[in-house]
Amino acid sequence: MTAVPPTGRCPVLAPHRLDLIDPDLHQRDGAHRIWRDLRHRAPVSRQSAGSLGYWSVVGYAEAGQVLRDHDTFTSERGTLLNLLGKEDPAGGRQMAVTDPPAHTHLRGPLRQALSIKAVENDREEIRRVVAGLLEPLADGGPFDFAVAMTALPTAVIGAMMALPEADRPRLARLAHACVAPDDPVFRLGGGGPGATLVTAHRELFAYFQDTVTARRRSPGNDLISVLLTMELDGRRLSPGEIVSNCYSLLLGATVTTAQPPSAALAELAGTEALDDWAAHPELLSSGVEESLRWSSPTQHFMRHTTRDVELRGTAIPAGEAVVVWLGSANRDGTVFTDPDTFDIRRRPNRHLAFGAGAHYCVGHTVARVTLRILFAELLGRFTGIEPAGTPRRMRSNVIAGFTHLPITARVRNPLP
Repeated sequence: MTAVPPTGRCPVLAPHRLDLIDPDLHQRDGAHRIWRDLRHRAPVSRQSAGSLGYWSVVGYAEAGQVLRDHDTFTSERGTLLNLLGKEDPAGGRQMAVTDPPAHTHLRGPLRQALSIKAVENDREEIRRVVAGLLEPLADGGPFDFAVAMTALPTAVIGAMMALPEADRPRLARLAHACVAPDDPVFRLGGGGPGATLVTAHRELFAYFQDTVTARRRSPGNDLISVLLTMELDGRRLSPGEIVSNCYSLLLGATVTTAQPPSAALAELAGTEALDDWAAHPELLSSGVEESLRWSSPTQHFMRHTTRDVELRGTAIPAGEAVVVWLGSANRDGTVFTDPDTFDIRRRPNRHLAFGAGAHYCVGHTVARVTLRILFAELLGRFTGIEPAGTPRRMRSNVIAGFTHLPITARVRNPLP
């Protein structure tokens, strides 16, 4: 692997040696080795992607700069690499691909609806969902923890959106198909990644279109009803804008909540670290933050430069795609001591798992509360958590996680 030092010239890594877009690389967990090398050799580098190209950013400081400076690095042309070279049709309409000030107007009501006070009202429902997902682990036989966790985010956000419980398993599968269409586990209808993505998008948008129409006739206190009351530029959101933001909320929850528990157990199961964590409930929050840093479930965010800019001594022209690799930024040794160790006592832990700046994940409170409840239930009720088979990583450059993680455990405190 070769790189031109970042001296204002254009660092380009040999394309035949490096393809960070390749989902197989992420499934093999090979990206961390490459990211580590890039952080030393070329923290900002030009990468090839077929006939297209993008700028790869792997360091913590530079990642934070890109994510926070929305004036220079816009989200409105798409935030994921599957849109490289295309324009995002939701740009300026969906909160995730809208810059301030419009983004701020969209974000305000949702941030209030997803505040800690609002989430606390759903705490017992979240606990009920978590207990139900973990119940089969009490049988003592092999339990696929990763499969159980894929149902967690849709169950929680589904309740907050007042979506019928019977619909949630299908929604979970469609949401995962959108973020991991390259993984055969989530393929739809026997088609390839492209067909899977088209099918998943079509079915989710059709589902939310029907749901929004029905909710407009009978609104409540749920998130979809909040979207129905929101305004942008002095007008109510259009049905298409509401549907697009419903889709964004579902996918955001899917990416941020399902994977940190699986990543934590993949690293800690069979070690004394889990018993140590269980013996120190005061470390629940710091352990959850470490699971977020360690897993960095969102692999990347993409932005586009609105003007010529210099980043870490490298000149990037206007109109260029810039990709921040969150998993790399969260293992930057200049920020995190012993970054490749899962440390439940890590403080401070200013990870970028939820992004940074104006686009900091609006659902971070829901994710954190859900993860704290999940780990409290898991560590409070079970002990002797051991691997029971070979884990299987997800084949995706969007979401870092597992499709299979077999474990066994013993009941610590039987349910009353």
